[in-house]
Amino acid sequence: MLDDLRDPKPEKIRCDACPVMCFIADGKSGACDRYANHAGELVRLDPLTVIQSGAKAVAFLDQGNNAQDWDGDVIQGGRDFVTAVGAGTTYPDYKPAPFIVSQEVEGVDMVTVVTEGIFSYCGVKVKIDTDRHIGDERAVVRVDGEAIGHVMTSEYGSKMLSLGGVEHLTGGSKKEGRVTCDALLRLCNREAVEMMIDGGVTMVVEAGKAPIINGTPEKLMRVGCGSATIGMFAKQWHGHVDEVVVVDDHITGVLSEHEAGKGLDMTPSGIRINGRRSTPGRYFQVADPGTGWGGTDVEDPLTILRPADPKRAWPGLRLLMISTTGEQWAYFILDDDLEPQPADITPELLVVAERIAENCEPSLCSVLFMGGAGGSLRAGVTENPVRLTRSVKESLTHVSCGGAEAYVWPGGGITVMVDVMDMPTNSFGYVPTPALVAPIEFTLRREDYGTLGGHMEHIQPVAEVVTQDVRRVAQLALQSDPNDRENYGWSKRDK
Repeated sequence: MLDDLRDPKPEKIRCDACPVMCFIADGKSGACDRYANHAGELVRLDPLTVIQSGAKAVAFLDQGNNAQDWDGDVIQGGRDFVTAVGAGTTYPDYKPAPFIVSQEVEGVDMVTVVTEGIFSYCGVKVKIDTDRHIGDERAVVRVDGEAIGHVMTSEYGSKMLSLGGVEHLTGGSKKEGRVTCDALLRLCNREAVEMMIDGGVTMVVEAGKAPIINGTPEKLMRVGCGSATIGMFAKQWHGHVDEVVVVDDHITGVLSEHEAGKGLDMTPSGIRINGRRSTPGRYFQVADPGTGWGGTDVEDPLTILRPADPKRAWPGLRLLMISTTGEQWAYFILDDDLEPQPADITPELLVVAERIAENCEPSLCSVLFMGGAGGSLRAGVTENPVRLTRSVKESLTHVSCGGAEAYVWPGGGITVMVDVMDMPTNSFGYVPTPALVAPIEFTLRREDYGTLGGHMEHIQPVAEVVTQDVRRVAQLALQSDPNDRENYGWSKRDK
């Protein structure tokens, strides 16, 4: 009898938002921290996010492909745009997307299908603006000792990393997958991640911030390679110095030999450089890669010089050696033995050194999420998934991620890439399978959606979706608080 009077033990409910299928007690969240049991109802913890704009709306192209004063800006076209951030998932993916929203834009019925995709095939490409040598190409990148990616080919003034991918998420040990997923999640949500590169540096990477390499924050991205630096500033050096050597890991420049110096009728100086000569005034491999001058291992620039040519050099020759960021420079005058001796730099040369630095852009880390949406999440959009893929390729359907412009790679499937700095904060989640959860939206005309075999009976007018419980993000201020659940309330999952 007493047992009957006791409060019944709250029952757990099962979440089917991902393959983990958590059993969640009342007041608790699942393993992903995205879904919770709220008085026996499964709810999405983060609110649905809407990007707001007060500008006039624009329309798609008409059937005849004639422009209707449309600049091609589908997403930020002056209307409230329902993103997939906080929308929920479609797993198992035969279900319609959580929100299929209709909106009239200048007389054209538009549909936006939003869902948070579970991406096992995903990763990030990281661009790091620095001349420093961070590690050899193909060197393994590690977090907490686990391999999460590798160093890619260098770009102009930047180092590149390829991190994540299905091989690291699911192809290695459980710890490797867990660490990789956590690192990707933090990078995509603009958090700092410390990583180590085999044979290279320790580095802290955070989207939109300067990289911290071996404990030192980077400041400037190179103005150009050594040859390009000479091309830009040769005229400003002319008449104030007899020779300039711009030290660079890739292409070290020598002014008097360079075509720019010849065009200014400069006298060949006889200053000779270690390394492999390419075209006149351009030298490769003057030193090993490193964290010194111009991305080399050089701390003393004179170490890249060979003895001066006595047939051309002369006592009193004025020599400036400078890095590609203008941060390091040294001024010398040749003595009677044609040996460079340190001297006080002239004001004119100092101005040019400062101008080089002025022309360098700030050193930043850029994080681009990349994922394959060619899988079963397409079933949340249409009963015939290949039609969605074809519609995207034919530019009838516009793809975005959290309202941000997404680049769709050519070829098969729907492989997207997006700058996380263009997305609302905290756009990404995870499931412990492990995989990232990322927002993705498909926008197209209602009649085209019907042609796709879309879930027409699940379309909701935008007025029914954009309630007080959603999170509103200004179009030009995507830095709002991502965790203000108290103000925004709970966002119920569409079951």
